[in-house]
Amino acid sequence: MPDTYEHLFVRNMVPCGSDFSNEGDAAGLPTPPNVSPPLGLMRVNEVPQSQIHMSHTWIHEVDEAHHWVNDHVHEYDEVLIWTGSDPENPEDLGAEIYLDIEGVRHNITTSGSVYIPAGVRHCPLGFIKVTRPFNFSALSLSPEYDSDENEGLIEKLKAEALATSESAS
Repeated sequence: MPDTYEHLFVRNMVPCGSDFSNEGDAAGLPTPPNVSPPLGLMRVNEVPQSQIHMSHTWIHEVDEAHHWVNDHVHEYDEVLIWTGSDPENPEDLGAEIYLDIEGVRHNITTSGSVYIPAGVRHCPLGFIKVTRPFNFSALSLSPEYDSDENEGLIEKLKAEALATSESAS
C-alpha cells in the first residue's frame, strides 16, 4: 500500500526567521544573543495544506535583561508556549521572562503557555534572566504568520507555497 501521507510530515525544520517582523533583525532590533534562529515546525511553505504556522526556538542562558519581540496584534488566535529543559522538574522554566498583554505585564517562571485571542495586542516579550536553556514555540492558528507590523507577508508566503507545490508536481 503506497504511503499517501508522507507529504504531511516536516522532517527538516528550516530556519523561518524571515516570517517574523516583530522580533530581532526583522524589527530593526539586534537579536538577543541567547536566541537561536527559529525553525519551522509546521508552515504552509513545507506543507501547503497546513492551516497553522508553528515555530520552535531554543532560548539559551543570559545574565542580563533583553527585549526580544515588539508589541503587535494578529487577526487570528495564537498560542505561545515555553517549556523548561529539566526532565526532573519540567515545570521549572529555568528563566524569568516577561510578556505584556494589552499593556499588562506578566512575569513567567514556569513552563506553560498563553492563548492570545485574535485582536488582542501583546508583547513586548523579553528575558529578565535565563539560567538554563528552554524551548519557545509560537503556534499561529493561521496558515501564515502575519501581524499589524507585517503587511504583505501573507501574499509572499502564498506565492512561495504555490511555487513549491508546482515544482513538486
